[in-house]
Amino acid sequence: MYTVTNKLKIFAIVLMVLGAALTAVGFASTPASEQAVQEMIDKNEMEHGGDSAAHATSGHDAHDSTAAHGETAEHHGPPTSDTSAYAVYHQLKNRPWSAVYVSAFFFFMIGLGALAFNALQKVSQAGWSPVLFRVMEGISSYILPGGIIMFVLLLLSAFHVNHLFHWMDPRVIDPNDSYYDPIIAGKSGYLDISFFLFRAGAFLVGWNWYRINLRKFSLNQDAEPDGNVWYKKAFKHSAAFLVFFMVTESIMSWDWIMSFDPHWFSTLFGWYVFSSMFVTGVTTIALVTIYLKSQGYLEFVNDSHIHDLAKFMFGLSIFWTYLWFCRFMLIWYSNIPEEVTYFIARIEDYNILFFGMVAINFLFPLLILMNSDFKRVNWFVVTAGLFIVLGHYLDIFVMVMPATVGKSWFIGFPEIGAFLFFAGLFIYVVFNTISKAPLLAKGDPFMGESKHFHY
Repeated sequence: MYTVTNKLKIFAIVLMVLGAALTAVGFASTPASEQAVQEMIDKNEMEHGGDSAAHATSGHDAHDSTAAHGETAEHHGPPTSDTSAYAVYHQLKNRPWSAVYVSAFFFFMIGLGALAFNALQKVSQAGWSPVLFRVMEGISSYILPGGIIMFVLLLLSAFHVNHLFHWMDPRVIDPNDSYYDPIIAGKSGYLDISFFLFRAGAFLVGWNWYRINLRKFSLNQDAEPDGNVWYKKAFKHSAAFLVFFMVTESIMSWDWIMSFDPHWFSTLFGWYVFSSMFVTGVTTIALVTIYLKSQGYLEFVNDSHIHDLAKFMFGLSIFWTYLWFCRFMLIWYSNIPEEVTYFIARIEDYNILFFGMVAINFLFPLLILMNSDFKRVNWFVVTAGLFIVLGHYLDIFVMVMPATVGKSWFIGFPEIGAFLFFAGLFIYVVFNTISKAPLLAKGDPFMGESKHFHY
């Protein structure tokens, strides 16, 4: 049995406390009113001789050409003299909420990716991975608290506590309102708040129901090692879950991420988010496994198991890059205005982050893990894993921020604080779950093969 050390518990709690404090500072530092923002813009224009770029309080560029709540230049609201102040004010108010949303979704998708990987191992009847099942179960346990947090954030948006989802503003579907948006109104049958929340709740219930059952079957199988009844149940549930997951994950990607840009859509978006989710899930499995191995646990995990995890990290990073390039190249080459606006906003306002995260997510795993021997060296796998985790956090960042805060972005207190808080919560939940059961799922019929796996 694994026991969570006091050092690890304290570390996780410190991360949560520090992260919560920094996030609170981020919320407290937002401007109090549009008037304060207008004064800030006026002062900046005086200092820069009428320069058109407005600067936010943290010293970064503010967005004065796009409308509030992540609207593009095709703003349908009335052209008023204070549009710039209105836009910057709401973008700055959105910023801490967006930072929390990015980190909340990022760590939630790690848990969901690990759950999908576990289901895939069950269905494929893989012989190499049973010694890692308890690690996968521990990581996927985060989808319960993480899912609750995500649903609360969606509820807060639905009740207009924040303005992350522009389409939730009732004015945009009212033809008698000056903010009426015919494109969003045309999608109002799907982008309906009640339907949106129902879908989110149904997905979270379905994913957690499978996770709870899989955990129960695994523990029952330990208690009854002579029979395969629980193994067969896990197999059937996993096969059904994978079908459910592929449908719901795509819809979740459209709802929770793509709808930030309600004028834009991509038929590859669900697969793109899935690839990011899957590679970070597998990478986290590798990192947790290596950590536990370094603490003297998982004695049956050998270099061949690490090698196979590293192969998935390498292959899925290439798969992610393939999807990123396909989406980018086809949209950029066709040059249809309503499609390329998505990339224009990210290239112009997030240039370094946008192309930097592509380099991190592709070049570093490629260079570090291309050599087969390096896949067996823990130091190389951990290094590649840290780059992958960072790179895919930035990937989620550039999916969300351009639509919610425009140019008014900055990596400061709320971004760092939210990441630290959810990292601490993730560590606490995952390792606490791992400590609740033996690290070896001894009742699995493939356990003997997994113990003696060599490649």
